[in-house]
Parts: sequence; C-alpha cells; structure tokens
Amino acid sequence: MALSLTLDSRDEATIVKEDGPDGFSAETIFKAATGCQGLTYDDVILMPGHISFSAEDIDLESYVTKNIKLKTPLVSSPMDTVTEAAMAIQMALHGGLGVIHYNMPIAEQAANVREVKRYKNGFIMDPLCFTKDHTVQDVRDMKAQQSFSGIPITEDGKIGSKLFGIVTRRDIDFIADPSVKLSEVMTKKMVTATEPVGLEEANALLKTSKKGKLPVINAEGNLVALISRTDLIKNRDFPLATKDDNKQLRCGAAIGTRPEDRNRLAALAEAGVDVIVIDSSQGDSMYQHEMVKFIKSTYPAIDVVGGNVVTARQAANLIKSGVDALRVGMGVGSICTTQEVCAVGRAQASAVYNTSRISRKLGVPVWADGGIAATGHIVKALAMGAGVVMMGSMLAGTEEAPGEYFFQEGVRLKRYRGMGSIEAMSKGSEKRYFASGAKVKVAQGVSGAVVDKGSLRKYLPYLITGLRHGIQDVGMRSTAEMHEALADGTLRLELRSPAAQREGGVHSLHSFEKRSM
Repeated sequence: MALSLTLDSRDEATIVKEDGPDGFSAETIFKAATGCQGLTYDDVILMPGHISFSAEDIDLESYVTKNIKLKTPLVSSPMDTVTEAAMAIQMALHGGLGVIHYNMPIAEQAANVREVKRYKNGFIMDPLCFTKDHTVQDVRDMKAQQSFSGIPITEDGKIGSKLFGIVTRRDIDFIADPSVKLSEVMTKKMVTATEPVGLEEANALLKTSKKGKLPVINAEGNLVALISRTDLIKNRDFPLATKDDNKQLRCGAAIGTRPEDRNRLAALAEAGVDVIVIDSSQGDSMYQHEMVKFIKSTYPAIDVVGGNVVTARQAANLIKSGVDALRVGMGVGSICTTQEVCAVGRAQASAVYNTSRISRKLGVPVWADGGIAATGHIVKALAMGAGVVMMGSMLAGTEEAPGEYFFQEGVRLKRYRGMGSIEAMSKGSEKRYFASGAKVKVAQGVSGAVVDKGSLRKYLPYLITGLRHGIQDVGMRSTAEMHEALADGTLRLELRSPAAQREGGVHSLHSFEKRSM
C-alpha cells in the first residue's frame, strides 16, 4: 500500500527542526570543519533557498566605504592594464566604482580623475578639434584611424577656444583636392547649445535640428563640449550611476605610502577624487598606518581604503588607524605570485570571511580583491561578507581597459599584467611591494594576455544579471539580507570535494564551446 504524507507549514518546520537544515553555517565551515585548511571560492558551495521574487527585484546596493553606497557592488582594480578614465567612467555609470592606477605621473593620474568627474552622460568633454588651416586630408586620416566624423573647428584646434564651424563627412565627400583647407568647406551656420544645458534639452535640439553633432558653447562662444546623437542614445539612461552630492560621477584613485605620495594625494584631492586606495600587497605596516592617519586628518572628506589584508588582526590594526574600508586578498589574483614567492597569503574565501567578521561589527566594509573568475565567485564573495568585489582579470580585455588589441593564433587579445611583475614595477609600482630603491627586484606577478571581452556596456550588464540570478537562487532579496543570514547562520554552505568540483563544471563531453554572452 502506498504511503502518502502531506505537510502543512507546522509539520515542515518541525521536521527541519528535528533533522536539521541542509548544509552548514559559515562559522562551522570556516572554524570547525576545515581541519586547519584555507578555503577558496571553489571549495565551498551555497545551498539554494526558496524563491518567491524575480531576479529584477533583488537590491544589490551595498556600502563601498563607511560613507558611500554603490548600487552595483563591483569595483575595478587599480592596475595599469585595467583602470584609467574610460574604465572608471563606465564602472560608475553602471553603479560601481573605478580606481585609477598610479603607474603614471602625478599630473596624468589627476587628469584621469578630472575626466571622470567632468563626465556627463552623452557629453564629450574632450572632443578632437581642428583649426581652419587643417586640410581635408587631415580629416580623412583622422577618420581612418578613429572611425568618427563631425569635427569642431576652433581658433587653436582645442576645446575651450572660439568655435568657427564644424566639418562632417558630407562636407568633404566630394572634395577631390585633399589639400583644401577646412575654412573653405566647413559648415559655419551651426545649431549650438549654450551652457548650462541638460540632456533633455540637448535631445530636443538634436531631434528638431536632425543633426548628428551638437556643439556646446559658453557665453563667449568658446567650445566647452560636444554632444553626439549616437552617444545620447547609448548613454541617456543610467539610473544606477554612482554620483556625489554635486551629481558628478564618483572616482577612486590609488597611491602608495612613500613620502612623495603626499604630493600625489594633494593633486588627486584637488582633482576631486572621492576615494583613496592605499595600494600595498601587505597593508598592515607602520607606513600605511601613518598614511591613513595623515589622509584622514588632512583630507577628512576623502574616504580611505586600507589593505591589502587577510587576517582579523591585520584588519583590526587598519580599522584602528581610521580606514573607511578594507581591501582583502593576498596572492590570489590570476597574475599574482606573492604566495609562491613570499610564502605568505591566504585562500580568498577564508580571508574574506575572517576579516569581514570583525569589520562588520565595526561598520567597515570589505573589498574582496582577487580570485574572481566567474559570476559565481562574485556571489560567493558577497556571501562570505564582502561589501563589494574588486576585479582585475575579469575586466581586462574590455574596450575600456588601457592598451591595444593584438592577434595571436587568430584570437584577439589585450595585455594584462600584475602590478608585481617586473614590467609594471619598472613603471613605478615597486613601492606597492616595498621594493623602491632595492638593488634587486623580486617579481611578485607575471605578464600575460586576456581574450577580448568587448565593451563594458554589454559586459557589465551580463555580470550584474548573473549576480542577481545567483543571489535569487540562494533565496535572498538583497546583499544586506545575505549578510544578515551569514551572521545568524541561516545562510547554509557545504564543502566541495575535488570530485564535486569536477561534477559542478562542464564534464562528460567530447567537445564544447563555452560562451559567456
């Protein structure tokens, strides 16, 4: 005879109470069940929960520092093959944050920060300009290199000077003599906007004028910006954008702990930087403690991120110094060899969990830096207590990352290197590894290449969607709820054996093609 069993909510709760919930709490996993082992993201798996909401309903908002929230908990790493102004702008537009690297002169890093702070959706703040004495051939050469047209003609060929006209493709298409000067072919009767002008007004002007470009001038007739119809269409709607009280995009920048870095700090503060990241492979040092205290006393409006750290003791020391957030990770990046060379570090899941336990009590967010190779790792990092996740290799290879594309065996690639590589240290990052002035430099990173990932305009929405689906599967409505579940033990995990890890990946196929998007 078949035995049937029905459960009402009371019976179900009773059975779960008697038999125990599936999986284990994070405290059990990391403190009791590991046998003195460090755990990576791949070593643990999250138990699914009940879904009663859509992925779009999930709130990803999280603190990146004690004072600043992000609507998307993603941060780009301050590496010279990852983050400059273009990357930082796109990260901020999508609700994250970009941190400009410091392997460049002080003035150049400050200029990168200013470019981010000046950026407006759809506004080109540094358009290429020509003078009246440039020729048709100059326009054609430029178009062949950069694939755009609609060039303002100004008095000195730079933004900020008197606007005389504009040259478009239609002005030069049928000009046989390439030496003809632009003063003879440029369009002088232009539709312009006078600052201040908003996107809505600019959109209306472009719509009624049916033009592709709209120059923005000041009261003196000087060019201050250029608005493109195609850029307006692309950039008109970024509801998640990370902005300050003045409605400018937020931007972070990295510095070291050397005395001369105080000069760099002053220039970055003047440029309007929101967050300073003290960049060091081992953050619990007297040099960093002194720098943190100096920044907080001299520039109290700027938030400071200390690190890198991997232990509760290191975290406590930096929090005591006054940091507004902690950067966690040591030797776990795809191009980092610190653990191999220096024999110090920690598996990243263990590092994030153990540092976030103490930082959470003191209201200091953790940045999980390194070890991220898939959207599932982002979910796990947040589940271990991180406020945000910092990425390097995941973002390298995008159009917005510094560097040029090249082909190798038919594959489109971009250079990617660790800041501890000999190549990067020769450019200035040796101070991150306490190697400034050393006669012999010991590399703590490598150089390599990553596959082209396309534009962040498509790639970041893919990452965000994957993150939402992961949190939804766990049965949580927000990152804040997931952190609460981590603390009270209702977030459940299991350890994965090597066989379980193989089972959880692609297997038992003769061949396959793995595509992210």
